[in-house]
Amino acid sequence: MKKILAAVALSLAAATGFAAEEPATHLFELRTYHAAPGKMDALLKRFEDHTLDLFKNHGMTNVAYWREAEKTEDSKLISTNDRLIFLLSYPDREAREASWKAFSNDPAWIAASAASEKDGKLVSKVDQVFLEPTDFSSPFIAAADGVTRLFEMRVYTTMDGKLDALHSRFRDHTTQLFEKHGMTNLGYFNLEEGQPDAETTLLYFLAHSDLKAAESSWDSFRNDPVWIAAKSASEEAEGGSLTVPDGVKSKFLVATEFSPIR
Repeated sequence: MKKILAAVALSLAAATGFAAEEPATHLFELRTYHAAPGKMDALLKRFEDHTLDLFKNHGMTNVAYWREAEKTEDSKLISTNDRLIFLLSYPDREAREASWKAFSNDPAWIAASAASEKDGKLVSKVDQVFLEPTDFSSPFIAAADGVTRLFEMRVYTTMDGKLDALHSRFRDHTTQLFEKHGMTNLGYFNLEEGQPDAETTLLYFLAHSDLKAAESSWDSFRNDPVWIAAKSASEEAEGGSLTVPDGVKSKFLVATEFSPIR
């Protein structure tokens, strides 16, 4: 499994701007910053002007930065004004801890943080989860210049003991069918061992050209006879649904102006 993870990580590294000689990425960190009321613009500016460069200086790889988007009643998307979601990567857990320690003690970060917070804290809460790529994960490939995309983060919660079966269905059928119906596969992840629900969670990212394309792709995918047969066969083999009731959650994400992947 370590060899598989390393191979997947190398492909991810190539797609996100790693130099070939840098170590393979084994660990990703998904962080959600809840902006204090009225502070989102200041938080985004601090990331753009200071934080991304400081992360890079301390050995972290900036993969992607997004704002969560909500669908309105007239089928449009608007960015939420209080959440910044981003993905970082590291060679391993030890490197992650060393990078964050160095970053936190960097005088440049301390000064930038203090200056930005002279009128109050910018972040009210931070959520984080550590991720490891599956053996069928895809690279985060940047779009062509000038092309904007809509991203989707999906989290599946399986029945106990069914995560491997879900992996098999994605590996053998689902990812190919997503591509067939116009979706772009990005990273597919398990939760790092030891975290809550690590044995029952698959988290992954897709890219669409826009909301209309996303809705069209999902409609055609769900009605594809190949998908219907694959889903039915996998559930028959496992004695029922692979996921718990209401076990699929989805969020649409819009890349920030400074996101490496857009």
